Amino acid sequence: MTERPAGEVLYRNQGRVVVVTGASGGIGNAIAIAFAKSGAQVISLDVIPTEQAGANIAFIRCDVSDPEDCKRAFQQVIEGFGYVDVLVNNAAIQPTESYHPIHEVDEEVIERMTSVNLLGYLRRARLALPVMLEQDAGVIVNIASGQAHRTAREVGIYGPIKSANLMQTRQWAVEYARQGVRVVSVSPGAIDTPMVRATLAAQGGEEALANRHPLGRLGKADEVANAVLWLASEDAAFITGTDLEVDGGLGAFGAFAEPY
Repeated sequence: MTERPAGEVLYRNQGRVVVVTGASGGIGNAIAIAFAKSGAQVISLDVIPTEQAGANIAFIRCDVSDPEDCKRAFQQVIEGFGYVDVLVNNAAIQPTESYHPIHEVDEEVIERMTSVNLLGYLRRARLALPVMLEQDAGVIVNIASGQAHRTAREVGIYGPIKSANLMQTRQWAVEYARQGVRVVSVSPGAIDTPMVRATLAAQGGEEALANRHPLGRLGKADEVANAVLWLASEDAAFITGTDLEVDGGLGAFGAFAEPY
């Protein structure tokens, strides 16, 4: 099989303004860099500065769990760039303290995960949508998770929240389809990122986790980024309210863990 040359651009995004949350590392960083390489002006909203890819990525510090900080950041985006073509809701957390049965997870951890992973998506959509509606065009991509579709023991906080991200996608898609805004989601399987590596022990180690995927390996952040670029492109113009699982066949296998 002929491999694509390194650095080849999949889609052209010149003139588009793309906001990516949680772009300092992992999947978010790969998404930001992929859009930047394709010509988009990318704005990274995060608490940690983003790895730069030339002049096409601007960093605005934003605590995505803070409604007022989100408002301030989006105001800077509009003042600086005028509009928003694509919003990628990516910022999410899965602290190791959450890997317990739900009655053992601290309330503070639950509130933090809900604020970032669920309410954060809602808040940012509410800020981007008025701009997109004025433009009669826009795309929101919610990064969900394979854990939105199937579960395992001791992920009782993260999984249900990610499942709610899927319903956010469907609801917003139905709500705004006739006004030119598409809303889609991507559900990664286990992707080789710092967040996944931090939780490998809780999932049985890298080899055990990789073997649960029919393709027999962890995914790459770039593979998720390529899916996001396609969904945000005109090639996917008739797709809305849909989730794309980028999971190495995990959805066909049906579970994160072996039956017990």
